[in-house]
Amino acid sequence: MVGWDYGSHGLYFVTICTKDRIRYFGEIEDHAGSETQSIASLRMTEIGKIAYNNWENIPTFHPYVELDDFVIMSDHMHGILFINKPDKTSWEINRFGAQSKNLASILRGYKSSVKTYATTNNIEFIWQSRYYDRVIRNEKEYLNIKGYIQDNPDQWYLDRDNFDNLFKP
Repeated sequence: MVGWDYGSHGLYFVTICTKDRIRYFGEIEDHAGSETQSIASLRMTEIGKIAYNNWENIPTFHPYVELDDFVIMSDHMHGILFINKPDKTSWEINRFGAQSKNLASILRGYKSSVKTYATTNNIEFIWQSRYYDRVIRNEKEYLNIKGYIQDNPDQWYLDRDNFDNLFKP
């Protein structure tokens, strides 16, 4: 959002994709539940497990960050981050160039940690160069996004970005 301080106190929804939406993180498995409910989960690859664990470790490197709901999918991940800086008084709008202690630096560190692991362990893996973010402005938006994240695995087979859906009649 233009003019926003991405290091300010607040909730942020992010989506990070793999390059060309390659399914580096694993495959979604459908586990039929009751007649009205389907439960899907990700059978994670090694790099999928690293993506999951490194996301959980973000607060270790950025103690002002609290994690909310997140999900690792086959070719992307969604998460809510809470940048907890209630005493921050300065306002520094988003700018190009070196940054620290803001959303861009958090995500740069996360993406770098996953890529470094892949490179060190000779695992094929590439991130998409950018990411999607949204400042969560109110409780209704927060609850909608939280529901979207929780339902994402079950929606995989309907997702227009799911390559398998391109070939269904």
